Amino acid sequence: MLLELTDVRASYGKKEVLSGINLAVKVGEIVALIGHNGAGKSTTLKAVHGLLATGGGHISFDGRPIEHRSVNRNVQTGISLVPQGRFVFSDLPVSENLEVSAFVLRAPAEEIRRRMGAVFELFPALAEKRLALAGALSGGQQQMLAIGMALMQKPRLLLLDEPSIGLAPFLVQQVMESVVRIRDTFKTSVLIVEQNVRQVLRISERVFVMKLGKIVLEAPSAELLSRQDLWDLF
Repeated sequence: MLLELTDVRASYGKKEVLSGINLAVKVGEIVALIGHNGAGKSTTLKAVHGLLATGGGHISFDGRPIEHRSVNRNVQTGISLVPQGRFVFSDLPVSENLEVSAFVLRAPAEEIRRRMGAVFELFPALAEKRLALAGALSGGQQQMLAIGMALMQKPRLLLLDEPSIGLAPFLVQQVMESVVRIRDTFKTSVLIVEQNVRQVLRISERVFVMKLGKIVLEAPSAELLSRQDLWDLF
């Protein structure tokens, strides 16, 4: 397994949000994490990335424990997060947003140019806007940029938190298709939290369903997609 969570617990103050999570992502796999608002999905991603300290259990990445590692160390070893909200540097051009994101790796200029070229190939709309300020981009383009910024960090595991939120339906489809291309082109495993359940089930291999801080179901995505009681789970 590339990523494995075993009985992971986490809290905000005295409120326990994760109550013993067990979850795994294989190399080259897209795994969906779905559930009600407030189920603990985003908290799970934050715990993996190192943004939230865990209160118990174990998280391993590539066979090594990471539950007490810093965000910087996790990024350097191949874990990148695209949080909700399209976090981009609005006052910087697209190209500089991408360059800044690669800084933590201290990669040579040639490697940064190569990664940027790969991002522009993935998202041609960004290539056309490379000199435009990020704040002037459309919502969909900003989401592409946020994903591109994470890809500049050369992740082996990409954590995506609601990448389609607030996007028009045709843009949702584009984002979902880009996730598959990221897995195939960048050789990056993906753990994706997504509100568009049917869309994410179509692109993922496996799915974990969360409810009130616990995993209540693990299944092949195709199997869950075909279930008549899919919406009863929510």
